[in-house]
Amino acid sequence: MQASRARLFKEYKEVQREKSADPDIQLVCDDSNIFKWTALIKGPSETPYEGGVFQLAFSVPEQYPLQPPQVRFLTKIFHPNVHFKTGEICLDILKNAWSPAWTLQSVCRAIIALMAHPEPDSPLNCDSGNLLRSGDVRGYQSMARMYTRLAASPKKG
Repeated sequence: MQASRARLFKEYKEVQREKSADPDIQLVCDDSNIFKWTALIKGPSETPYEGGVFQLAFSVPEQYPLQPPQVRFLTKIFHPNVHFKTGEICLDILKNAWSPAWTLQSVCRAIIALMAHPEPDSPLNCDSGNLLRSGDVRGYQSMARMYTRLAASPKKG
């Protein structure tokens, strides 16, 4: 557990130092628990998520970095690899392809990449996956854009 605290503290210091280095990701550690983090990520450009800001919740195990963090979307998103109700994310690096070389920041990068390149063959959201698998890219994009506007658009005023 001491090693995981040290690693997370190191990542926290890096995030503080490089705040402006990655404008698409804003990682924040819980004030009272270094094993709880949240992130705000910007939807990738030229995708139906462009213009949206999505909140993620990280729950980091005491065995980190030997075990991956649990990450889920708190913001509703229409995406084949994200469970619509729970926000669970189907991403290999969060399961069997995890490596201690990954950081919370690089996990955010991988999630942004997944948003831009969905994998409809392993869907957690079957409606979204079925639209893509049947070739209805336009239908998928219009649903994804609608949910981005409804749930992930920064409020005006």
